[in-house]
Amino acid sequence: MPRLTTETFGGGDQSWLGSTHGIANARTEVLDISAFTAGTHYPNGYIPSGTPVAKVGGVLVPYDKTEATTTDAGVLAGFILTDQRVVGTADFGVPLLDHGRVRASKVPNSFVAPVAAAKRAATTIVYV
Repeated sequence: MPRLTTETFGGGDQSWLGSTHGIANARTEVLDISAFTAGTHYPNGYIPSGTPVAKVGGVLVPYDKTEATTTDAGVLAGFILTDQRVVGTADFGVPLLDHGRVRASKVPNSFVAPVAAAKRAATTIVYV
């Protein structure tokens, strides 16, 4: 008998999405899990849908929302579209929403829509 595993998938909270525009066009990017902290970014074993990320060195890392930080982790690449289960320490692919409408008040981790043009340069997000 083969080994069987049971896995539960949750619906996640996608109330941060302002519309369905862009969700069919989310692109796959690699998430650098070593840049995320278990107790902060995924305390329940999942990186939540809507987590803002930046792209540094070709991989996704936590977004630095400090308005004065406009390079590297300070440039918003987009939002993780769906909950992502973290298993082990290997980097893995995630769907990235980089255009569409986003409800900033519903984004996890006390997100504030970036004001500086340099922080928004990699996305075409409309905040509602």
